[in-house]
Amino acid sequence: MIDRITEQARRLQDQVVAWRHRFHAHPELSWEEVETTRTIASLLEEMGYEEIRTGYGGETGVTAELNADKPGRRIALRADIDALPIREEAEVDYASQNDGVMHACGHDAHIAMLLGAAKLLAAMKDDIPGRIRLIFQPSEEYPTRSGADHMVREGVLEGVDAIFGLHIWSPVESGQLGYTLGPMMASADSFFVTITGKGGHGAMPHLAVDPTVAACQAVTSLHTIVSREVNPLRAAVVSTGQITAGKAFNVIPESVFMNGTVRTFDAEIRSYLPRRIEEIIASTCTGHRCEMDFRYNYGLPSTINDPGFAGMASGVAAEILGEGNVNEIDPVMGAEDFSFYLREIPGAFFFLGTGNADRQTDVPHHHPRFKVDDDVLSGGVALLAGVAWRFLSGG
Repeated sequence: MIDRITEQARRLQDQVVAWRHRFHAHPELSWEEVETTRTIASLLEEMGYEEIRTGYGGETGVTAELNADKPGRRIALRADIDALPIREEAEVDYASQNDGVMHACGHDAHIAMLLGAAKLLAAMKDDIPGRIRLIFQPSEEYPTRSGADHMVREGVLEGVDAIFGLHIWSPVESGQLGYTLGPMMASADSFFVTITGKGGHGAMPHLAVDPTVAACQAVTSLHTIVSREVNPLRAAVVSTGQITAGKAFNVIPESVFMNGTVRTFDAEIRSYLPRRIEEIIASTCTGHRCEMDFRYNYGLPSTINDPGFAGMASGVAAEILGEGNVNEIDPVMGAEDFSFYLREIPGAFFFLGTGNADRQTDVPHHHPRFKVDDDVLSGGVALLAGVAWRFLSGG
């Protein structure tokens, strides 16, 4: 059956590429994917899908059912659908027609591949021993208002036994697949700090209380958390991303604002880091006669693959792509709201390589010249459909 699925996916290649180019030319930002939602829903209706619902956390997002009343297990397949506030610089004839908005992360490919899998699975629905739920999710790129979190809270996983998702990934060579049997992507939290002192003239610092010095000392001290307090075999990152202090070269400012990101795969470390970050900044401020306002935001949880499900899916991938093209990789410190699904039910999230230097598709994600190697799309279609088949068949 996997061979049959792979062959059918190849036959859909031109259609899937056309879908991707269509969505790429008409990108929409998080929670604004209204036309994208309408187009997806219309295509699924044409394919014969049941219980098509639109509007999660607003007007956007789509779910649909195949074999809704059939006995057996149910698997969910997910694609994210939002774009980024980036002005496209890639020279392609299907470039964004929405100025300042671009599919610079591959979500157009995710939509197209899941639609391809939907069409393939609908054509063989009578042979499928179970049920399939398609999830076209809004707002993956808006971590403080995650579409996955909204969909989970609105019941999108009710009755679902497992979930699978693919992400186009330019650091991996085109046609290859990367996976893990556990942590895949990190949690992503953030901290926000205002350090207040006493402003004054830069030529007379003894009459002021300089919050800039306290902020700089705090940033240096924060780096000791990972290097001296976290087991070096258990990864974490604490990075200060922004420091805003003053507006003139000869004025000591009244206050300094700073924020940063905190990443880890480990729940115990995640619970430890906020307290230590606050303690270090607070003690530094005390030593410099400053006051502090501290806020910590828990963002996306870690994306942790179920080892058994990931092992099964990697086996399907080897049948489709070739054993030498499927590799276990190191987890990455980037974050993904697919984590909200995996926190509730077993499943796996894989990286489908699109990196090809000759085609300039190895440009980093979120870059204005980001492009996708269209040749990998049929493999993604086959993988989504093949994993669904294998799971529902008891694999």
